[in-house]
Amino acid sequence: MRKPLAAAFFALAIAGAGAAPATAADTAPTGVGKAADTGKVTSTVSGVVTSATETLSGITNPAPKGVNFAGTVALNNCSGSVVRMPDSEDNDPALVMTNGHCLESGFPGPGEVLVDKASSRTFGLLGASGSRVATLRAAKLAYGTMTDTDVAFYQLTTSYAQIKSSYGINALTLNDSHPVAGSAISIPSGYWKRIYSCDIDGFVPTLKEGDWTWKDSVRYTSACNTIGGTSGSPVVDQASGKVVAINNTGNEDGERCTVNNPCEVDANGNVTVRKGINYAQETYRIPSCFGIDNKLDLSASGCVLPKP
Repeated sequence: MRKPLAAAFFALAIAGAGAAPATAADTAPTGVGKAADTGKVTSTVSGVVTSATETLSGITNPAPKGVNFAGTVALNNCSGSVVRMPDSEDNDPALVMTNGHCLESGFPGPGEVLVDKASSRTFGLLGASGSRVATLRAAKLAYGTMTDTDVAFYQLTTSYAQIKSSYGINALTLNDSHPVAGSAISIPSGYWKRIYSCDIDGFVPTLKEGDWTWKDSVRYTSACNTIGGTSGSPVVDQASGKVVAINNTGNEDGERCTVNNPCEVDANGNVTVRKGINYAQETYRIPSCFGIDNKLDLSASGCVLPKP
């Protein structure tokens, strides 16, 4: 998982930096995937930074016109973004999306689902150039899990309209259709202020990392060499500008199905290890789980997010 490099084991914060899930304590960024969002790579479950020694802030890979940092956020140990559903309204309370392994309470266990939990977590909102323009605050954790997927949604104290009016920034929209293999994508990391660009290489029926299992994951081509701290970054389709997945992990050492070393498992149980390759979790079915006023409804038709 791809969290800040400080927590090598949980520093790569799953949805954006490849490697096992990491704990996201406010004092020690970590995450499945890659070490701490702070720049250390000692444990990288999903890109959560835990002990990084290098600082990548301000470094930006070339990205297609139109793909920038506007709407992304920096957490203390991961990346994220302000997102809206296709049917969200401007006066709805805004949502921040990041990895489940980036929660301030630590990694949810297999089968654990958190819903409507108290939270006053803060997020650094970035403008197009990557500069911090505001601090947003959570009203609650609406949803969080590392089962089947690796995702969390915080409901903010502000609406989309308020964010637009105050800071001139629009939320990113989740696409409600399945991503397409071969599509060009960009992954803007609010934590590192760095954009990774590559293509969707394909899809993985089952991705296993340590005790966690994810379904129908996105595999990147090698150019998206995400690191700890990129966990939770939105995966943006370059053609539509919409979010098609959330960056969360990658195989760092070539190990088989261990933390920070996810493995691919096919329908017949055959295991494939791809050292240096990173992954994301699809988000196209998530809009079905949010209704009027961005209210979570896990019983809604088409919603397949795990229930508590």
